Amino acid sequence: MTLLAYAVYFAVLVGLAWALAVWMARVYTRTLPAPLLRVEGALLQLCGAAPDRSMGWTAYALAVLAFNAVGFLLLYAILRAQGALALNPDGIGGMAPDLAFNTAVSFVTNTNWQAYSGEAQLSYLSQMAGLTVQNFVSAGTGMAVAVAVIRGFVAAKGSALGNFWVDLTRSVLWVLLPISIILALFLACQGVPQTLQGAVTATGVEGQEQIIARGPAAAQIAIKQLGTNGGGFFGVNSAHPFENPTIASNLAQSLAILLIPVAFCFLFGRMAGDRRQGRAIFAAMAVMFLAGLAVIHAYEVTGNPAIGIGANMEGKEQRFGAMLSSLWAASTTAASNGSVNAMHDSFMPLSSLVMLINMAVGEVIFGGVGAGFYGILLYVVLAVFLAGLMVGRTPEYLGRKIEGREVTLAVLAFLSMPLGILVGGAIAATVPAALASVQDSGPHGLSEILYAYSSATGNNGSAFGGWGAALPWQTTALGIVMLLGRYAIIVPLLAIAGSMVRKPQAPVTSGTFPTHGPLFVILLILTVVILGALTFFPVLALGPIAEETARMAGQSF
Repeated sequence: MTLLAYAVYFAVLVGLAWALAVWMARVYTRTLPAPLLRVEGALLQLCGAAPDRSMGWTAYALAVLAFNAVGFLLLYAILRAQGALALNPDGIGGMAPDLAFNTAVSFVTNTNWQAYSGEAQLSYLSQMAGLTVQNFVSAGTGMAVAVAVIRGFVAAKGSALGNFWVDLTRSVLWVLLPISIILALFLACQGVPQTLQGAVTATGVEGQEQIIARGPAAAQIAIKQLGTNGGGFFGVNSAHPFENPTIASNLAQSLAILLIPVAFCFLFGRMAGDRRQGRAIFAAMAVMFLAGLAVIHAYEVTGNPAIGIGANMEGKEQRFGAMLSSLWAASTTAASNGSVNAMHDSFMPLSSLVMLINMAVGEVIFGGVGAGFYGILLYVVLAVFLAGLMVGRTPEYLGRKIEGREVTLAVLAFLSMPLGILVGGAIAATVPAALASVQDSGPHGLSEILYAYSSATGNNGSAFGGWGAALPWQTTALGIVMLLGRYAIIVPLLAIAGSMVRKPQAPVTSGTFPTHGPLFVILLILTVVILGALTFFPVLALGPIAEETARMAGQSF
């Protein structure tokens, strides 16, 4: 029955993603109905953008960086000044400088790491004009970059990568906004609040008064899931009954988390003119995702034999159980979403291992909206390069040669992950001000550090419960790591795309390595796994693997 439920979920996900890819292909090739094109044109003209002006990779990258820098400054200003601004019925004061820096960076980079509790530290203006806006435009930025990178691989020689302002507008206007409206209405029907009124005071069954926070939650939750943002309206995120009240809302949000990342695989095949290419990348991602889900499900449903009470329900909501919590944990860490419907700190050690691997390899197992796909193309470049070395041919992908420049840029982009996780984590494990954030001793404490820095570098945003995220050292250090994890990958990938688009496309011959069949799928999976294992296995052995070994010997942390 469990396998059937997972199969139905995955079938629905793939069907919706395939249909969305058809629509996205029309969006990005400008074959929309005339009335929609007129609306788009009017908005671009109002903003001063020139839709017919294409950009090279440097201009595209500068536009991304400039737009995100302005977004950061505006959000930081809102957070600092929210106490004196409108739409603040509960009288919440402004954020501290370090926390405002961390939060602004978090939402601009599509990380949505939360070192705050939304219902207690954010006004409605900050939630709507600050965080919700960034949920749209940070997701739109990732989608725009992914489309530009795809053009670099598939467009005719000498073409530009497109126009960032146009790609961003189309992503938000024709993909993110309409689906978010539908999802927000559904969530409101399920009981998620959507109001500008302040908190209410209620009397509980024991006769004590309780303050119940509420607000415009449904709108933010819809885009937080669809845009793989993950930042919750309430502090405990999607475990909160106001964010995720029913099994129906849980399944809808689970589908939304992976919808656009899966659709990008099929969009790539359409833009490349060979749908087999997209299906091959989807197959590699799906195999890795299902393998991770199988491990998490097996350990959480079996539970800890030392306790002997069945499934591991510590830190989980009774209304979701171990199965739906496992699906969510696998999805959210694979998709750089960061929302949680259960506390990851309470998962079994090897479940935590899978979640750490999902993030440490760069969030490329479906990954974030757009970000996951341009991330997997990094591994594609490396996989094709390795294949060329093995057969003694100049490596090619989609008819274009993969040469030293592309491989160097891909390696530089990959190195951002160990730099943020291993170097950042090593500093956090030795500096007393940083160690104050660690809740537990032993290997579990190391896993807390690894998880935080993997989440920040991978732009995921989830964390182990109990981690002291709000301490000034962590708000500052993790903010810097989030910037590294976002832009140290975007810029090299745009550079690779700019390099590829200048090359002629060679015809396919009998000696061309096929990049659409099972052999390529296996090679791509092995590239992701081997690079991840060689880079992170030693530290993972000291964290979740050591904890599992200790658990088997009867020791807990």
